[in-house]
Order: sequence, then C-alpha cells, then structure tokens
Amino acid sequence: MKLWVVLSLALLWTELQDGVCQQLKRRKDVGENRIRPGGKRVKMRNPKVKDVGVKGQSLLTQVLDKGRFLRLGPTTTQNPGRSMELRCKGTNIGWSYPTYLDTYNDSRLSIKQSDKYSQLILTSPSAADTGSYSCWVIVCDGTECERDHDRTYSSYIYFTDKDNLFVPSAIHVEIVYLRPDSPAVVPCRVTNPQAKTSLHREVPPEEIPANRTLMTYDPTKGFVLLSPRSDLQGVFYCKAVTKGNPQISTKYQLLYVEVPSGPPFVSLEAVPNSASGGDNVNVTCTVLGEPEVDVSFTWSYPGQGHHRPVHIQTSWRLVNRGMGHTTRVTQSVMTVEDMETIDFGNYVCKVKNPQGETIVTTRVVSK
Repeated sequence: MKLWVVLSLALLWTELQDGVCQQLKRRKDVGENRIRPGGKRVKMRNPKVKDVGVKGQSLLTQVLDKGRFLRLGPTTTQNPGRSMELRCKGTNIGWSYPTYLDTYNDSRLSIKQSDKYSQLILTSPSAADTGSYSCWVIVCDGTECERDHDRTYSSYIYFTDKDNLFVPSAIHVEIVYLRPDSPAVVPCRVTNPQAKTSLHREVPPEEIPANRTLMTYDPTKGFVLLSPRSDLQGVFYCKAVTKGNPQISTKYQLLYVEVPSGPPFVSLEAVPNSASGGDNVNVTCTVLGEPEVDVSFTWSYPGQGHHRPVHIQTSWRLVNRGMGHTTRVTQSVMTVEDMETIDFGNYVCKVKNPQGETIVTTRVVSK
C-alpha cells in the first residue's frame, strides 16, 4: 500500500515539473525579443510594413523651403511672384503645362532631367500661369517611346491674384461657337476657386442663370453651355466677386453654327475660263465649313511640270447665312499671268480637313 502511494506521488511530481518547464519555455519564446543584452527590457513593436505605394497615387511634388516636399493633389493654390519648382520621379519624364508658355517661348520656364527625377521650374509666376501641370513616365522599347497613362500625374494650379480674378487673355474679344449637338465653353477661368462667378449678356443687359441642366460652371474651364441655343448669340462677359470686390472678364462673342461635320464642301471657278495668250486668269477654290476647322489646299495645274510661275493667296472670313447661323468661307486663289500655250488645260484643287478630303477640277481653254 505504501509503495503504491509513493509511486503515485512520484508520477504526479513528474507531470507538474514538465508543465512548469513548458510554460517557462513558451514565455521565453514570446518574450525573447523583449530582452536586450545587458538585461534591459524594451517595448514590443509590430514590424514596419514597407510602403509600396498605391496605384494612381501622385508622384508630382512641389519643392518647399528647407528641403521639404509637398505631394500635389488634383488642385493646388499658390501665391504669384514666388518661383515654383515641381518634381516628378523617374529617369524619363514628360511634362505638360499651360500652352501659352510654349506659344511665347517663355524663358521663365525650364525643365531638367536628373538620374532619379525630372524638375520643372517656373520663375515669377503670375495669374496668367494658372492651369494644369502634368507629368508622366515615358516607356521606351528600343527606339519607340510612349507615354505610360497609368503613371500620369496632374494638378491644376491656381495662382491667386486679387488684382486678376480672371486668367488674363491676350484677346480682347474671343469667339465661342455654339452647336446644337455639343456643349460649348465660355472660357472665363478664375485664379481663385472661391470666387463667385456669373455670366452676363451685354445687350440687352441680363444675367444668365446657371443650372445643372442647361449651364454649369467649372473654375478650371469656365461656363459650360450643355445645350447651346441660337438665342444665346451675342456679346457676353463674366463677373467674379471675392471679398466684396467685383471684376469683369474679357468679352466673348457667341456665334451659333449649324454646318454638318464632314469632308470639305468645295467649289472651283476660273475667271475667265476661256482666255487668249497673254491674258491673266484667276482660279478660285472656295470652301464652306465649320468656323474653327482649318483646311489645307493642294493645287495641280498644266504648267506645273514646266516650272511655270503662279501666285497663290489663301484667306478666310466668317459669314452669316440666315437664321443666325455662322459659316466659315475659305478661299485659295491661283493667279496665272500672261497665259501661254502650256497653261491651258485642267486645274485641280484638293482640299483636306480632319474629316476627309475633296477634289474638284475646272478647265481653262484657249479662245
């Protein structure tokens, strides 16, 4: 009996010892990173997850004072006069910015590419520099390069100027074409997105109310006429107010257009079409089309292969064609002086626009 009791106590003691050892081992495993050499205890920290970036996250940044950087969002407000430096990460970067900086070859703008980023610097920015600034990664395969649209970053930057609430324009009166099948924009952009802006007709004087179905306002574009009508023709201007100070924009001439899109509508006429040697002949190629659509002319004529000298003059004008509709008339006139035998024959005018081309022919004969 005593022997059985002794064996039972021995087994119980062994199990208790094993349990204590296991607990101590588990505690050591969990807390082994809490003890530094020297016995100092430190606080546990979760492992830091590396920021791998989010698709679409902007890599377009502005360099601030003392080496600080600001990652730009969809819109940014800046003060004019102070130089602006933008950076975009990458070894091959493309940029876009307000087009007039290229039009006037503005020396205030410079772009430099380094090993890790591209740098755009604009010195002494003004209200006129308000607009969209974008950068993108250029991907090349051999000699062929293209823009990576998944890595394109853009910010619309306002250069707020209390003396210029509207982005200045070099044109005193701008023409806006109204079409029944597409929206039109009155481009009175502001330099302060908080300005209260309205559209006004000059004669008769009235304010055109903005609403979501007929007209909306976008400070980066201007007033968007969603369903243009012929009764909106006339001279208009925009008014902006901030802190009780109103300002007036440039004027806008709104013209209603109803010319179908398509290849050029062309006519060709020679005056006279029957001539004698020594006469002068004018061959006129006339195109009717949309007011803002450019066309190009290519001529073929009998004396061309003989290097016969001719004079060609091209011009265009806007005309009203009833019901308030406006059409662009473009003419190219070829003049042949002192007609010779090689000048008689077919005169061909080929006209191109973005929708196609049209070829017309007329014949000049000898009397």
